[in-house]
Amino acid sequence: MWKPRSSVLPLSDHDNAHLKQRSRRLARMFRSGRFLTAAVAVGCLMGFLFVWHYSLNPDNGHQVVPSGKEAVKPGAVADTSSFECTKSYDGKTPVEQYVVMIDAGSSGSRVHVYRFNNCQAMPRLMGEEFKMIDGGLSSYADDPVAAAKSLDVLLKVALDSIPENQQGCSPIAVKATAGLRKLGDKKSEIILGAVKKHLEDNYPFPVVKNGVTIMPGEEEGVYAWVTANYLLGNIGTKEDTPTVAVFDLGGGSTQIVFEPKWKDASKQLTAGDHRFELSFGGRDFVLYQHSYLGYGLNEARSKINSLATESQINGSQLPESLVHPCLPPGSSKSFEVEVPDGTASLDGPVKTTKKVLFKGSSEPSPLQCRALAEKILAKDAVCANPPCAFDGVHQPPLFEAFPSTSEMYVFSFFYDRTFPLGMPSVFTLDELRDLQNKVCKGPDAYSSFTAIRGAVDAIKEHPDWCLDLSYMLTLLRTGYDLHGSREVKIAKKINGNELGWCLGASLPLLDGVDWKCRETAG
Repeated sequence: MWKPRSSVLPLSDHDNAHLKQRSRRLARMFRSGRFLTAAVAVGCLMGFLFVWHYSLNPDNGHQVVPSGKEAVKPGAVADTSSFECTKSYDGKTPVEQYVVMIDAGSSGSRVHVYRFNNCQAMPRLMGEEFKMIDGGLSSYADDPVAAAKSLDVLLKVALDSIPENQQGCSPIAVKATAGLRKLGDKKSEIILGAVKKHLEDNYPFPVVKNGVTIMPGEEEGVYAWVTANYLLGNIGTKEDTPTVAVFDLGGGSTQIVFEPKWKDASKQLTAGDHRFELSFGGRDFVLYQHSYLGYGLNEARSKINSLATESQINGSQLPESLVHPCLPPGSSKSFEVEVPDGTASLDGPVKTTKKVLFKGSSEPSPLQCRALAEKILAKDAVCANPPCAFDGVHQPPLFEAFPSTSEMYVFSFFYDRTFPLGMPSVFTLDELRDLQNKVCKGPDAYSSFTAIRGAVDAIKEHPDWCLDLSYMLTLLRTGYDLHGSREVKIAKKINGNELGWCLGASLPLLDGVDWKCRETAG
């Protein structure tokens, strides 16, 4: 099915052991033969094994191309009526399959119900049902049963979307991200255990083996890259189509994934946790990836608010209100902030959480706000493997390693904080700075937003919108060192399907390797 490919880059014994352990985990996820072309054996002995290879040979009798139409591109969502067959391509899987994927994020939970057609060698995505709710599993830290039941409204979408006689053979997985990681191993394991039991006891869907879990950050980013490039049709064929870079900003973490392409062909990506190798559709990819835990938008707000507080208090005494450069003039908002309680331990001052009332300064302060954002990025952290982006993390410079003609997609909170204010689908970082300056100026500058339904009310209701845009701009410009003239694309969906890691994580579940149909199936 596959066999290791020798790595040309030396690794230390420690790195080798770590990467082999992760390779074994990923190999279990992508070991099924339906996603492999028999003529191609791929893998990586000392790198990351992400094997997932679709065959696109058109000479199999089960391939169905609509009459008078071209074959649908790999990522395109086809018209259901375009694919008709009485037997699936491999003769084993059903003609139609569903996968239920729940994204248990730090800001809320989301369900994706994917419908696939198996008439062709590559499963075709035919449709998706999506719903999200506010409040992640981590908000039920001390009530695991309530955490599990909080998913019921999402699971109803799955029940309503999948025919009853197919529910018992439609796998479900729940993957938690940064928010649950923060609770620690014990609490998160109890919550995930309660979720798994709730699914098995009360719902007909087969739960994927090890499918109710906290997803490692590197997989979150790579799955998002696969999703975006699959939906765009950039991967899935042997054509050397340029791929897009993805920047995903969640509540607790942020991810960057791209395929380095230097003008100097002799340059290559160095060994380390940032290097991720995968084979897909007859092509081999070497990706740069990193997941920054603690640098999602919610975490950034907390860190910036703490910095704004610490510079204005003396000891543990809090004044009635504090000035915040990241709030527009005339606005105010209360935040929960960690402040010293006046005592100390061996680790330093002991902190406690208090509610602090912040008020905007008498004049706009977008530069001072960005200065706070720069400080939390730790650009001056020790860089053991230069060059580094921020927080001491190695990253090849994007202006050198990623073609200026290739697209960069920014999504999740990047989209949620720009699109509602009328930003187009493509804009430069200089234009993002202009938006940040305008929002941070306050109501006197909001007249241009009146043509955008709901924009003015949204900004007034959430005065920390200025802080959010300031952090996003700083993350892209200073953190990732992108030029102000660099264009980025915002998107929530491509071809009608949600961006993010969920689709990329759902595709390998179609082979039934880590789940079995429930007896309740009709």
